[in-house]
Amino acid sequence: MTYKNLHAAKRAKQDEFYTQLSDIERELQHYWPHFCGKTVLCNCDDPYESNFFKYFALNFNMLRLRKLICTCYNGSPVLGNELLLHFDGFDTEPQKQAYKVEITEVKDENGDGAVDLSDVRLLLHNDKNVLATLQSGDFRSQECIELLKEADIVVTNPPFSLFREYIGQLIEYGKKFLIIGNQNVITYKEIFPLMMENKIWLGYKSGDMAFRVPDDYGPRSTRYWVDETGQKWRSMGNICWFTNLDHNKRHEIMDLICRYSPDDYPKYDNYYAIDVGKTANIPYDYDGIMGVPITFLDKYNPDQFEIVGTTESQGKGFSNGLWKAESKVAQPLINGHKVYIRIFIKLKKLKTPKTVTT
Repeated sequence: MTYKNLHAAKRAKQDEFYTQLSDIERELQHYWPHFCGKTVLCNCDDPYESNFFKYFALNFNMLRLRKLICTCYNGSPVLGNELLLHFDGFDTEPQKQAYKVEITEVKDENGDGAVDLSDVRLLLHNDKNVLATLQSGDFRSQECIELLKEADIVVTNPPFSLFREYIGQLIEYGKKFLIIGNQNVITYKEIFPLMMENKIWLGYKSGDMAFRVPDDYGPRSTRYWVDETGQKWRSMGNICWFTNLDHNKRHEIMDLICRYSPDDYPKYDNYYAIDVGKTANIPYDYDGIMGVPITFLDKYNPDQFEIVGTTESQGKGFSNGLWKAESKVAQPLINGHKVYIRIFIKLKKLKTPKTVTT
């Protein structure tokens, strides 16, 4: 399939969800020490529309970045509604032509130590910064892979339908990253082993998030609205930040206050584990394997818990011998009734909590 057709298929899946600057600011404040002296790549992000690019351009000096790279793919459907940058000769071209922007210097034009939007508009008038066309801008193309090799950290909102392929590329090239995805990908066969092995984990924010969407997206009965400017919005309640950058939240000890009782924690019919219906109800005195909701991962501390598997709801599971195959039902059962996806965990002997310097 050609890159042109890949982009057409991507748009047909309605993957264009543009993250609010406020959501980026709230998450990124927890990772500042990771960025000093680093090259940051925001791929799949048109500077005309990307708040990721805006965030790093505005905070380039504060974060002490070495370089910021942003790439745009062919046919980006949103143009210039939010980002207040105007690139000479590119006022209309980004809809048709893939391109990249490389920033190595953001000057404080006012001399007051602050960088605001009036300064950022001058970015591409600086000879140290580069704007150049790309053949496709697709993250899988060789030209974009070369930019990926140059980067230290990747931060973006990748296409949801290509999430597995996207994160697989990051792992293949050994990159640090902070990206947005749907919570449901956690149990995918390409993703869950990475979480079990503590190669990736969740960031600070999980849950509801609103996204700006292109004008050609049709209305929906729920989680859709049009604001006073005519901009269309959609929201989802199961959005997560995925990362392999350490942060303090993943080392917070969860307070466990419940005692184990066979009456309160039934065993599964087809898994060798007990069911814990709510993360808050994890018993502090049970040393066996427990099935907990997928939302547990928002509280997961690798110093306190061990992840040992998940139910086989995505076609190929990671139950590590917990599943009773004779049941022929991969979804967990209690008295014959199906239970939603579960993550299997065990309590660890507590170690001294780690603190990440911020």
